[in-house]
Amino acid sequence: MGIVKISEHMHENLRLTSGALSRSINAQAEHWLRVGMLSELNPNLRYGEICQLLIQAEHQAVDSIDLPVSFSARAA
Repeated sequence: MGIVKISEHMHENLRLTSGALSRSINAQAEHWLRVGMLSELNPNLRYGEICQLLIQAEHQAVDSIDLPVSFSARAA
Protein backbone atom coordinates (compact mmCIF):
# COMPACT_ATOMS: atom_id res chain seq x y z
CA MET A 1 0.00 0.00 0.00
CA GLY A 2 1.31 3.43 -0.89
CA ILE A 3 0.62 6.85 0.48
CA VAL A 4 -0.77 9.53 -1.80
CA LYS A 5 -0.83 13.12 -0.69
CA ILE A 6 -3.94 15.04 -1.67
CA SER A 7 -5.25 18.50 -0.89
CA GLU A 8 -7.44 19.16 2.13
CA HIS A 9 -10.23 20.16 -0.26
CA MET A 10 -10.06 16.80 -2.08
CA HIS A 11 -9.93 14.94 1.23
CA GLU A 12 -13.06 16.75 2.39
CA ASN A 13 -14.81 15.81 -0.89
CA LEU A 14 -13.75 12.19 -0.37
CA ARG A 15 -14.98 12.22 3.23
CA LEU A 16 -18.40 13.61 2.31
CA THR A 17 -18.88 11.39 -0.73
CA SER A 18 -17.70 8.24 1.02
CA GLY A 19 -20.21 8.85 3.80
CA ALA A 20 -23.04 9.44 1.37
CA LEU A 21 -22.21 6.29 -0.62
CA SER A 22 -21.39 4.07 2.38
CA ARG A 23 -17.79 3.55 1.34
CA SER A 24 -14.58 4.03 3.25
CA ILE A 25 -12.55 7.07 2.28
CA ASN A 26 -9.94 4.77 0.72
CA ALA A 27 -12.58 2.83 -1.23
CA GLN A 28 -14.06 6.07 -2.55
CA ALA A 29 -10.64 7.35 -3.60
CA GLU A 30 -9.88 4.05 -5.34
CA HIS A 31 -13.25 4.17 -7.13
CA TRP A 32 -12.56 7.68 -8.41
CA LEU A 33 -9.06 6.65 -9.49
CA ARG A 34 -10.36 3.63 -11.41
CA VAL A 35 -13.15 5.61 -13.08
CA GLY A 36 -10.77 8.44 -13.92
CA MET A 37 -8.19 6.08 -15.39
CA LEU A 38 -10.81 4.30 -17.49
CA SER A 39 -12.21 7.66 -18.61
CA GLU A 40 -8.82 8.73 -19.88
CA LEU A 41 -8.26 5.40 -21.64
CA ASN A 42 -11.80 5.33 -23.08
CA PRO A 43 -12.92 8.93 -23.68
CA ASN A 44 -15.91 7.73 -25.69
CA LEU A 45 -17.52 6.02 -22.66
CA ARG A 46 -19.93 7.68 -20.26
CA TYR A 47 -19.74 7.24 -16.49
CA GLY A 48 -22.56 4.68 -16.43
CA GLU A 49 -20.86 2.61 -19.12
CA ILE A 50 -17.60 2.65 -17.18
CA CYS A 51 -19.42 1.48 -14.04
CA GLN A 52 -21.01 -1.34 -16.04
CA LEU A 53 -17.54 -2.41 -17.25
CA LEU A 54 -16.26 -2.41 -13.66
CA ILE A 55 -19.20 -4.55 -12.54
CA GLN A 56 -18.69 -6.99 -15.44
CA ALA A 57 -14.98 -7.26 -14.61
CA GLU A 58 -15.84 -8.00 -10.97
CA HIS A 59 -18.30 -10.72 -12.02
CA GLN A 60 -15.65 -12.31 -14.22
CA ALA A 61 -13.11 -12.19 -11.40
CA VAL A 62 -15.54 -13.85 -8.99
CA ASP A 63 -16.58 -16.47 -11.55
CA SER A 64 -12.94 -17.38 -12.22
CA ILE A 65 -12.25 -18.25 -8.57
CA ASP A 66 -12.03 -22.02 -8.06
CA LEU A 67 -14.14 -22.87 -5.03
CA PRO A 68 -13.57 -26.05 -3.05
CA VAL A 69 -16.05 -28.80 -3.90
CA SER A 70 -17.83 -28.42 -0.54
CA PHE A 71 -18.60 -24.76 -1.30
CA SER A 72 -19.64 -25.45 -4.89
CA ALA A 73 -21.96 -28.26 -3.84
CA ARG A 74 -23.70 -26.05 -1.25
CA ALA A 75 -24.36 -23.30 -3.81
CA ALA A 76 -26.04 -25.75 -6.23
